[in-house]
Parts: sequence; structure tokens; C-alpha cells
Amino acid sequence: MTVALMWEARAVAGRGEELLAWVRAQELPREPLRREVLRAPQDRVLVITWWDAPYDAEVPELPEPGAELVTRAVHRWRFESVSATGTGD
Repeated sequence: MTVALMWEARAVAGRGEELLAWVRAQELPREPLRREVLRAPQDRVLVITWWDAPYDAEVPELPEPGAELVTRAVHRWRFESVSATGTGD
């Protein structure tokens, strides 16, 4: 089974690049199958990691960034894969 973790944060206005750099610098104790970093307007950063694990498995997650960098607590979601098509990066 594949489980995907989604981590989303919104930077303080004008600090989106700093948040993006902070996310890219974070190392996990072990490597996921895949890790993708995305950004969006309003200084939002989204990280999705895919793991070969059951839905409720303990897998590494990104921490909370410093409160001075974000406007609110990080939002986190967990999903299990039910189908996939293509591998387009």
C-alpha cells in the first residue's frame, strides 16, 4: 500500500521564498518513495511525500516551521493511494 502525506503552510506575507528554502533544507530520518514540493499564490508551500506503508504507519513528517515564518499552524493530511496513472514529473 502507498500512503501520501500532505504538508501545507502559508508564509508571512513576502516570506514565501524563505519558507520554500526552509522546506527544501528539511531532511527526513529516512527517504520516502517520492517527495514533491509545490508553491502557490499567497506564499503557500505544499509538500507531498509518498511512502510504501499502511495508512496508519508511523512515517517521518516535516516539522512545524518557526512561528515567525508562518501565519498559522501547518495543515496536514494523510491519504492512501487507490489508483495511479502515468509517472509524469
